[in-house]
Amino acid sequence: MLRLAILLTLIVAAHPVSSAELQPVSFRNDVIPILTRHACNSGGCHGKATGQNGFRLSLLGFESDFDYRALVLQGRGRRLFASAADDSLLLAKASGRVPHGGGTRINPGSDDYEVLRDWIRSGAHDSLPGERQLERITVTPAEAVMKTSSEVVLKVIAHYSDGRKQDVTTRSLFESNASEIGDVDVRARVTTATRGGLFAVMVRFGGQIAVFQGTVPFSNDAEVSLDDAFAAARVNQDAVDRSLVDQWKRLNVAPSPVADDASFVRRATIDICGTLPTPDEVGAYVQDSSTDKKLKLINRLLERPEHASYFALKWADILQNRGGSYSSRLQREGTTLLTEWVRDSIAENKPYDRFVSEILTATGSQAQNPPTIWYRTVRTTQDYVESVSQAFLGVRIQCAQCHHHPAERWSQADYYSFAANFARVGRKGGFADAEVPTSEVIFLKDHGEVVHPRNGDVMSPRPLGGPDFKLDRYDDPRAALAEWMTSPVNPFFARTMANRMWGHFLGRGIVHPIDDSRSTNPPSNTALLDQLALDFVSSGYDVRRLIRVITMSAAYGVSSEPTVHNRNDIQSFSRFQLRRLSAEVLLDGISQVLEVPTVFAGGPGKFPTGTRAIELPDENVPVNFLDVFGRPGRTSACECERADDPALAQALELVNSTEIQKKLTAKDGYIARLGNNDEPHTANVREIFLKVFAREPRDNEKNAATEFLRSESDRVEAYRTLLWSLLATNEFMFNH
Repeated sequence: MLRLAILLTLIVAAHPVSSAELQPVSFRNDVIPILTRHACNSGGCHGKATGQNGFRLSLLGFESDFDYRALVLQGRGRRLFASAADDSLLLAKASGRVPHGGGTRINPGSDDYEVLRDWIRSGAHDSLPGERQLERITVTPAEAVMKTSSEVVLKVIAHYSDGRKQDVTTRSLFESNASEIGDVDVRARVTTATRGGLFAVMVRFGGQIAVFQGTVPFSNDAEVSLDDAFAAARVNQDAVDRSLVDQWKRLNVAPSPVADDASFVRRATIDICGTLPTPDEVGAYVQDSSTDKKLKLINRLLERPEHASYFALKWADILQNRGGSYSSRLQREGTTLLTEWVRDSIAENKPYDRFVSEILTATGSQAQNPPTIWYRTVRTTQDYVESVSQAFLGVRIQCAQCHHHPAERWSQADYYSFAANFARVGRKGGFADAEVPTSEVIFLKDHGEVVHPRNGDVMSPRPLGGPDFKLDRYDDPRAALAEWMTSPVNPFFARTMANRMWGHFLGRGIVHPIDDSRSTNPPSNTALLDQLALDFVSSGYDVRRLIRVITMSAAYGVSSEPTVHNRNDIQSFSRFQLRRLSAEVLLDGISQVLEVPTVFAGGPGKFPTGTRAIELPDENVPVNFLDVFGRPGRTSACECERADDPALAQALELVNSTEIQKKLTAKDGYIARLGNNDEPHTANVREIFLKVFAREPRDNEKNAATEFLRSESDRVEAYRTLLWSLLATNEFMFNH
């Protein structure tokens, strides 16, 4: 037997192997994954839009037809030599035998090198007869609870159309979304760091994606009883709080104790109404001994007109109700009309599905039907797709305009099929005003089409991830889209709104960022998001009920003070996250404390006296304070456009702002009243702290403030200095 084996070996060595004798290699299933794993088609190499040194591949290999032409047919056929595979530029450059800007990517003799060589030697076929198709990949384990400084090795299995499975771990690509918690190397080994938290690893092979989710419990040195911590946080027994508790237990995190009454009434009033509570409102809530006072407070706040105004401001940002870059005089009527319609919709608690449907399917005159004004700013193929998907579905599909989304399933076909839902939107009438026509009539055209930019195909209207709509010439594709979006089984719609509201009240979405929902960015608490969405749908898309559920949760009610048990946690909502007041709320808060309303230029004229910043119809009202503190330009549907990061300009604005100086020196303002009343300093200091911080002054604060006031000869100037200093504190400028 040994002699026979040696003889066979010599025969094989003496005769070249024919293509028929080679193990068949699939371009799509074998070659493309190798190029992806070695970053040949990455955005920093040949996968970028302009390619590299005359050689361009599709990003991450999602367009295999394009890649095949680039490798085999372009470059005058110099990249592949079937008769001398090792001399092919593909292998010579990748192995470093020929100078290559990307360096050595694949070592000669490695499995990947041999696969590429066999493919070239066998004729570099595009596809094989009856070739199986890759349907999906799975990763095992799919999730794991891991200790700090531990590791687990992943295994990736490819599932093909013929029922076969193949271990493709060595040809898969891995990437962690939180390497500071858990990282992954090229050998599929996941290693945790020294801190707890949640992380996910994206696994990519052959255009398919799978996700591993890791949970690393926190190592708390201090002894803590989780049950005692849950009791101190006043955890409810409803499904929302049970989801929170289950997560806290998995992470070994103890929530902060419940916030005091003064903190909660300020927090809720700001978040629901964009307004500071008055001293009387604070006192009434603190003194209320009823067990349901929190629910009664929330219900009262939801009925106040400030609630509708504040959330109309939020939606005006998302809907891009923009006045900038236009003639303010000509556009103000339209922005006001849309803002008032949104405000009225919120005031009447219009079901969210109807609210969105009325916007998407709007027709008629922009002077008479307010939702049509949305189409004034949102008017191009790109606007339609990206505004709708981001605002209402929580999906950032922008990448798919030019290439397959690198971290999700969305292709160019998905992008342009979704755009086709708006292909028949027609416009007529109106008049030119700077960038766009104004006061148009929106109608449904008889014909309209969207063409795929790469292959020239006319795209049929289709929802994201769904089959083509069945429509005739009389059907409005937008109506079909709205019906699909608002269906109770839609995988995006209710979850996106639930996540958006959770992010508004908790400072961080369950999916974060709040409008970036994808399999590779999983929720930090899937059960919690599922429960919120289920309740939202079951309620008939009742937004006020959704707000009640969120604000009555233990996560919203706990203190913002971190403890030794949760100081490193930012993902499980074990403490309330500090958030700087938005620009409009901050300016209104200063006006409210100092009792001097802001005068807003109307262009022409002025807005009525007493108009608040949260009531302004658009962002084109000139107020430098609002711009410095992050007022968005409303150029996109992303809430991330509103900046809340601290900046030096903000500190300078508090010191030098003419608007603030007017309020501090107003002759009929709060400071003048304090300076001229006969009340003792202690009484005034108490009132000041209730107005500014919504709480009683602590003894050391009261003593320091009264001592300062007594030491000053100018009573008015003394109170001005005190108020100015308090308004510049983080305690005032942040919600906590």
